[in-house]
Amino acid sequence: MVLKNYQADSTCGRCRKNSMVTDNVTGEKFCGSCGYVDSGVIVDSSQEWRSFSDDTGDRARAGSPTSLTMHDMGLATVINPVNRDATGKPLTSSMRTTIERLRTWDSRSQTHDASDRNLRIAFGELNRLKDKLSLSDSVVEKAAYIYRKAIDKKLVRGRSISGMIGSALYAACRDTAVPRTIKDVAAASNIKKKDIARCYRLLVKELDLKMPVTDSIQCVARIASTINISEKTKRYAIKVLKTAQQNEESAGKDPMGLAAAALYLSCVKNGEDKTQKDVAEAANVTEVTIRNRYKGLKEV
Repeated sequence: MVLKNYQADSTCGRCRKNSMVTDNVTGEKFCGSCGYVDSGVIVDSSQEWRSFSDDTGDRARAGSPTSLTMHDMGLATVINPVNRDATGKPLTSSMRTTIERLRTWDSRSQTHDASDRNLRIAFGELNRLKDKLSLSDSVVEKAAYIYRKAIDKKLVRGRSISGMIGSALYAACRDTAVPRTIKDVAAASNIKKKDIARCYRLLVKELDLKMPVTDSIQCVARIASTINISEKTKRYAIKVLKTAQQNEESAGKDPMGLAAAALYLSCVKNGEDKTQKDVAEAANVTEVTIRNRYKGLKEV
């Protein structure tokens, strides 16, 4: 696209006509009458690609984006692990030894603070839990934000890092409406459920977190996909839960147990061969819970 300029300085230096135009793509100014190109300062508005990769050849404008899940938010510099100079030639043995020593001291200098070392350990555990629980980046970012607030208020001191990061992750799942129970987080982090629950209560109280109530309807798809329940049965279970919510039957009850009972009721209604044990194992609840919730949903 070409934009015409009619300012006082848009007079052609050759034909003296007021016909200078500017190319928005390249930033060049030239005369629309005689074709004269202004030799002044040209501002190139095109993409200024730079290569920050070592061997892949991918082009990028800058480095990786900042993230709360990194102990330094991705702002620190790192010495390239590839032992090559600027021209691509391999380093000599003496220079390689020097660079290795510099890398060691560079890594040590970035962890001089106790809170920084704490973040390194915690976010390493957080990335491991992310893979085990199949969580999205937004949930992990929220968990990292909650954990950083806990460090600022000195809530981590004297407590387990694994327990605090697990409770922060569970709080992030609750806040983003991701159907992960506290039992799932405890099993993934290999910590007792009561320890995570204790840390979670501390975070909610001290950080004044407003946690929304978990919707039992969101738990239906997870249980149904685990034991291969048909779409028709799943939709009927959702219909049962919506009716229970309208009649306030679901108030104060475990969302996962309520969803499991609704699915079992739907299986009975639609003739699917699923036992209480199958549904209970998929939902990580007991068969007694399903039987108790089943009675209430059947009346509704």
